[in-house]
Order: sequence, then C-alpha cells, then structure tokens
Amino acid sequence: MIEYTGNNTMTELDYYEVLEVSKDCSGAELKKSYRKLAMKYHPDRNPDDKEAEDQFKVVNEAYQVLSDEEKRGIYDRYGKAGLEGQGGMGGGFGGGNMDDIMDIFNSMFGGSGGGFGGGFGQTRRDPGQKYALDFEIELPLAFHEAVFGCEKKIDIRYKTPCGDCKGTGAKDAKLETCDYCQGQGQVLMRQGPMQFAQTCPKCHGQGQSIKEECGSCSGKGYHEEEDTVTVSIPAGVDSGNRLRAQGYGNEAKNGQRGDLYLTFHVEEDENFIRNGKDIYIEVPVFFTQAILGETISIPALDGELELELKQSTKDKEQFVFDGEGVADVHGGRKGRLVAQIRMVLPKKINEEQKELLGKLQESYGVESRPHKNTFDSAFDRVKNWFKN
Repeated sequence: MIEYTGNNTMTELDYYEVLEVSKDCSGAELKKSYRKLAMKYHPDRNPDDKEAEDQFKVVNEAYQVLSDEEKRGIYDRYGKAGLEGQGGMGGGFGGGNMDDIMDIFNSMFGGSGGGFGGGFGQTRRDPGQKYALDFEIELPLAFHEAVFGCEKKIDIRYKTPCGDCKGTGAKDAKLETCDYCQGQGQVLMRQGPMQFAQTCPKCHGQGQSIKEECGSCSGKGYHEEEDTVTVSIPAGVDSGNRLRAQGYGNEAKNGQRGDLYLTFHVEEDENFIRNGKDIYIEVPVFFTQAILGETISIPALDGELELELKQSTKDKEQFVFDGEGVADVHGGRKGRLVAQIRMVLPKKINEEQKELLGKLQESYGVESRPHKNTFDSAFDRVKNWFKN
C-alpha cells in the first residue's frame, strides 16, 4: 500500500517497494510489475477513487526513474535527492518508456478479439459511460471438465445505469463543465520533446463533473444487478484460455450489454499431468515385472490401455500412445498419452528371497557386478598416482 500524508504530499518512499521489485531486478521484471500496477490503479479502472489515482501517479513516477538506466544509477547512489533537476519526476506519464505506456493502453482499451488465447476484448465506453461494458472473471474448472468439455452455470454481478440520474451520477442528471480539462476530457502530457493526450484524471474523459451527487446511486451512476449465465465449455481448454460470453457484460445507457470474458483455471489431477495436448502418467512397476516383462492395464482418459512391458524394461522408460491425449480446443488431432515407468524395489526381503536372489546374481557371473569391470582400471590409475 502506498501511503500519503494528510496534505496529499507523498511521504518518503522506496521506488523499488512502490513497484514491488527487488533492487537487483532485471528490466523485464521491472516492466512486468509496472504494467500490472499501472493497470490496477489506472483512473479509468477506478473511477472516483482518489487513492487509486494518487497511487497511479506514484507508480509512474517510480517507473520513470527506474526504467532509465542513468536515473536508476543516480537514485541507487543518492536517492531522490540526487534526481532533483533531472526531470521526469512528476506524476502521470511524464518520463516513462513510451512503448510500455502504449502497451498499457492497448491492454486496457484495445487488444485482440475474443476466442482462446487472445487478449481481452475491446473495452467499449462512450464519453458519458462511467464503466467499461466488458469485464472478466476467473472460472475454475475440474481436470475432467477441461478435458472433455461441460456446461457451467455462473452467477455474475453486472452494472446497469442508474435510472434516477440517467447514469450521470449527478442529482437530476445536472453536470457542470470540468474545470481541470476545461470540458475537453483530455489533458496534454509531455514525454521529452513530445506531447500526447491523456484522459483527464478528474472527469475521466467526460468533460463534465458532478456538482451534487445522485442520492440513489451515491454518485456512481450505476447499480449492480445479478444474473446467471449458462456457458458451454469446449473440450480441450487449458489454464489461461479465455472464452467470450457475448451480451453478458455491463449494460450501457442505450440498453446494450457488453461481453463477459471467462479466464479458465484448471485444477490438477492426482494421476495425470497435462502439458498442452499431451498427458503424462507415472506407472509403478515391480522390478521383477520389468525384468521378466508383462502386459499390464493403465488408466487413460477414456478408460484403460494395455501396456506391454518388454523384458528388461528400464526405469523412467517411456511408452507413447498417440491419439490418447487431450483434444485440440481449435479442432484437429488429439495429443499423446505418455506412460513413464517408475521402478519399484522391495523394501525388505526374507531369508528365502535373499537366497534366491543370491543364486540369481551368481548365475550372471561378472555381468552381475558391472561396477567391478568399470572401476578396475580406475583403481589401478589412482594407485599409480601415489607411487611416485
């Protein structure tokens, strides 16, 4: 949590703590954490939240310094005092990496379309809309639900415009021109020699502000409603895949609803390990089975498979069954099932078993003592080292 004093000035902060990274973090780690925090605290995702707005400014200030190799070196040696007069210490997007900034905006307001593996859908919002029409939730799936597909009923809460203020958040829907951006909805920010427009942090791009809050929605401009969505999950989805449920997002002033995006989190199975379309299973085999060979039954996604152990099967040896894995969510062939052998040795043996094993070992002669043939020459070399 980023803390502020009562007069809204920032207390002395550690920029590394602000960005939740270590002092020896790489540029990639720094950028990843910055993107996460900037998206979390962005004013358009936190309308009318002054604390989030202030935290957003501090996150950007910290990144402006630490993403610049020269400024980071000065900061590491002298702290903030060493950066006075260096520039790029303001809030907003004053001195961060422009590519990173545009990545943030693309992630929040654009990106690729729906389907699996793509980015979040376009976050539609007209100038008077106080919230995005599309939203996203995480949907947990059992292992078998993801592999075979299923139908799920999901309880959701979505936003709908307040009828008393017509979605404005203002009493009697009366708004006044924003005095921060002079009604433009945007403010100009400087990036070195460049200037670019940023959404006004006060009116959030509307160009108008609330003089007196609506009593029905407490100035939010919306109420929350409950709904139940039934979605068909196709076979083969995996953790991180996304599915769009069209028309189940938040409601706009014209009555149109945005889209709901479901991000899947698939639970692990106690026997099967999944890697994309392939399934792995560990098969415990007693050492005599591995030596003599045997046909055994192993579990598969669709029932059982016969695994033929040849004589002298090795520990960790793999047997591959094509077409016995997971279906491709986009269609096409199934993956493989890979069975890996885990050799099991007896924990203890009785006298009779010991005698039988001794006779078996003797029957193999020198072959039963591979270490002796391997290391005899090594022993001779070591002895010669000390003769001189």
